[in-house]
Amino acid sequence: MKFPTPLVEARLIRRYKRFLADVILPDGTETTVSVPNTGSMLGLTAEGSRILLARSDSPTRKYPYSLEIVEADGGWVGINANLPNKLAAEAIKAGLVSDLASYPIVKPEQRYGLKSRIDFLLEHPERPPAYVEVKNVHFMRQPGLAEFPDTVTARGARHLDELVSMREQGARAIMLYIIQRSDCSRFTLCSDLDPAYCVAFERARRAGVEAFVVGCHISAEEIVPDRLIEMEF
Repeated sequence: MKFPTPLVEARLIRRYKRFLADVILPDGTETTVSVPNTGSMLGLTAEGSRILLARSDSPTRKYPYSLEIVEADGGWVGINANLPNKLAAEAIKAGLVSDLASYPIVKPEQRYGLKSRIDFLLEHPERPPAYVEVKNVHFMRQPGLAEFPDTVTARGARHLDELVSMREQGARAIMLYIIQRSDCSRFTLCSDLDPAYCVAFERARRAGVEAFVVGCHISAEEIVPDRLIEMEF
């Protein structure tokens, strides 16, 4: 996924209210930008961090700039939580995720379960449907080891249980983690930060839910899914 316009380098002052941040632009101007990520962004909000911003010329936007990338641990980290579904679609099309590229019909954002929408419903005339749930990952505490989640996510645990329900009905059910950073070669779940999610994941695994992890190359020009990552249980 290429950014449609060049990103603007800036420095982070502080993030607040989850969806806002104050930054310093290259000319020294301080301004407020939107943050397209309501998660904790643990480890990615240090004052003075080098960041990259996207700019929109839309007259209806309150904040012209939005935060896209943060420098952390010596590398770029994508923080836009609206991008993982796009990156997942690219990864599937590129053949990075099992045999999912062979499904001719891909339907995004389909209603299923009790109150949810599945990120992708894949259909094939000769196979059961495949339900694919996508999660955004950008948390790292140990060099090279990406972790999810970085905070408690009851919604994430519910999604796992709904994948189990689809599996019990005869469909394929797939959990796809998208790591928006270039410096990770391994992946694990955060049992200390959200033990309930880990329990739900193990329950899903036993029920036959599949899990895949895709890493991305991050630069100021693009974010590209380019490899499968090993998952440590």
